[in-house]
Amino acid sequence: MNLFSRLRCVLLTVVVILALVMTTSYASAPLSTAPEPEPELDLDSAIALLYSSYSARRSGRTGQLRDSYDIIIAGAGTGGISAAIQAARMGASVLVVETSSWLGGQATAAGVSTMDDMSRQKSGIYLEFINRLTSYYSMRGKSMATCYWYDKSIAFEPHVGQEVLADMITDARRKGVLDLLMNSEVVKVNVNAGKITGVTVRSQGSRKDYGCNILIDATEYGDILPLVNINYRLGNSEAKFFSEDSMIQEITWTAVIKKYPGGVPSHLKPLYPLPGYELAKRNYESLVSADGHPFRNVYPIVTPVNFATHNAYRAIPDSSNPYNYDASDKSGRFVTKTGVNWGNDYPGTYAWHNGKRGLPAAYLEDRVLRLQIEREALIKTLHFIWYIQNELGEDWSVADDEYDNKILPEAARGLPYDWQEIIRRMPPIPYVRESRRIMAKHTLSSHEILQNSLSYRDGQTNREFYDTIAIGGYILDLHGANIDSDMEWQFNEKTNSMIINRPRGPFQVPMRILIPEGIDGLIAAEKNLSATRLAAGSLRLQPITMMTGQAAGALAAVSSRQDRAPRFIHPMLVQWELLNSGVDLSLCHYSDLPPEHPLNKVIQLTNLYGIIIPKEYPHAPGYNMGYFDDPVLEMAVIKGHDKGVFGVDDIITRREALSIIEKVQTALTGNKGTTELGVKPDNFISRGDFARAICDAMPDLYKIEVPAKARIPFRDSRHRNHEYVALLGKLGILNIYSRDSEFYYGRPVTKGEAADIIVRAAITVSRL
Repeated sequence: MNLFSRLRCVLLTVVVILALVMTTSYASAPLSTAPEPEPELDLDSAIALLYSSYSARRSGRTGQLRDSYDIIIAGAGTGGISAAIQAARMGASVLVVETSSWLGGQATAAGVSTMDDMSRQKSGIYLEFINRLTSYYSMRGKSMATCYWYDKSIAFEPHVGQEVLADMITDARRKGVLDLLMNSEVVKVNVNAGKITGVTVRSQGSRKDYGCNILIDATEYGDILPLVNINYRLGNSEAKFFSEDSMIQEITWTAVIKKYPGGVPSHLKPLYPLPGYELAKRNYESLVSADGHPFRNVYPIVTPVNFATHNAYRAIPDSSNPYNYDASDKSGRFVTKTGVNWGNDYPGTYAWHNGKRGLPAAYLEDRVLRLQIEREALIKTLHFIWYIQNELGEDWSVADDEYDNKILPEAARGLPYDWQEIIRRMPPIPYVRESRRIMAKHTLSSHEILQNSLSYRDGQTNREFYDTIAIGGYILDLHGANIDSDMEWQFNEKTNSMIINRPRGPFQVPMRILIPEGIDGLIAAEKNLSATRLAAGSLRLQPITMMTGQAAGALAAVSSRQDRAPRFIHPMLVQWELLNSGVDLSLCHYSDLPPEHPLNKVIQLTNLYGIIIPKEYPHAPGYNMGYFDDPVLEMAVIKGHDKGVFGVDDIITRREALSIIEKVQTALTGNKGTTELGVKPDNFISRGDFARAICDAMPDLYKIEVPAKARIPFRDSRHRNHEYVALLGKLGILNIYSRDSEFYYGRPVTKGEAADIIVRAAITVSRL
């Protein structure tokens, strides 16, 4: 053994010992990975292990994983991570179990980092995520408006998106517990008397049980649903009555590619094409060619397009490029990094059987078939890498600064060695557009989405969902499996529904479609919500799943805190948490209630439940959700027609007060009850009489145990309504008057004051 070999052995021994010591001390890293053990530990692996343990130490994690958590989340995708962050910020203990080594699911791990967002409004964790990304790129002088030939688009590099999510997780840990198990899988769900009590997780080749109050399914496939013995949907079938003819959308194994000005490195330029390339070549020649058409800002796009136009479609910023580019150059000639997600859907033009587009729904159920399909999808995209290098003669290949998979995806096992360096730099998971879907008491249809999106447009009034927990915006989009026989006739869904029911603008997502029937303690948070296939086609995009995920986290935290099943949690409690977390819920906006107005949140709730009629509704025109730019709508926005007038300072009458209270009673119990406000109903109602009317209409307020230290914020009084004011004051329901040392019993109540008081009273009662 020569001197170098001896030194290498000594160094390897020292590194392994240090790594094992540090791993024992810091076994549970925030981004801990749990790969299957390799046969041998070489020097590079030992150094990587030492580095990961050091990262764990720097993160501040010093304890082991718990045996039990308030909430366990299966899946660290857009929905799962948003749920985890929201729940941890609310003080819950959370464990996230993720099958891959990446955070962010479809937006990062699957490489779809060009945001599919047509909502024209952003809020909550999604807005925070975008703001952090914007800050990152602004500091580097780079634009995020790089894709879709649209200068208001949003795109980012997947590795940057993951880094931002990791930072958000670190921040969330300051309020709650948030642990992560990567490269791990929930393989069993423990149920007792119809309620979930915990899960079994497979990690590092072993199994361990964890207890929980709530389990959230945020997997890409809805993989928790078969484990809990409930019925669910696959394509247009139900699991208990599964049809082999049932089809789902196609998948795509994307890639992130970039330009190498000095020529493609040899290890990223394979020597031979993979089998099946000739078929793939014909497919790609019809879409992208050296002399193809440039994009002229006209739809539909004329194909084949040239390579620069292809790159501009899914263009993302390039941190390795010292120069900046954006979508204002629609030809795409300056783009140096892009996503491959066009023409490589699988099976796509190849079709599955009998010329049908789409995939068999059995893909979701049969793990062997799933692996086969994902392998073919991966190879189809690898064919495109060969095509651009050898047919188009372009110095492009997979980006070497995005992915670096130490363990190849299972779908890549056995592929030729000269392709493996490319595969290591491919996204670790495919882009899955359709999963299993829960069956709740309500199934959201495309027609309902259309009607909801028409709220306040073209003279329409309130069509909002009372239990809204998110706002999204996208077309009804199915990649394959979109003919009549693939639709759900029982919900009147047909192929032409994609056009007839296309949303006109942003639409809401109701809480009721997150909670499955037949089991307590389970919440859906990704592409698995209770919706028709067509409706799910507009709910599956990254911005919407981040919003529904955040809502699932809020619902889980409230449910765990109150020790009540999610189905028994009043939506208002979850909505209040979301509103206080910066989430917008109402489609109606008012010129006298800007976002920063202190009453904005409560009046969003009064909109949802139709509690108070505004002075004037908005009357903006509708627009086609498929259009990026709509001059008619833009002019309406300029003129302020997209906003109504609430009348926040208008004085309300006794009759109006009675209506407000009855509507709140209906929202809480389904019954409007009986409330008397005396004579002269068109006279204004005083603050004291309003307080008394609320206490009379909501006797449950007297059941609430008032903290011993709670004090009425006003001076004592002998007024006839003092006992009611005292009760509401101690419960925090009269906080709108908290700056006053004296309660002015005889002053009239304004519409804004009534909204604040009645909403706080309703939230207080709904906690019982």
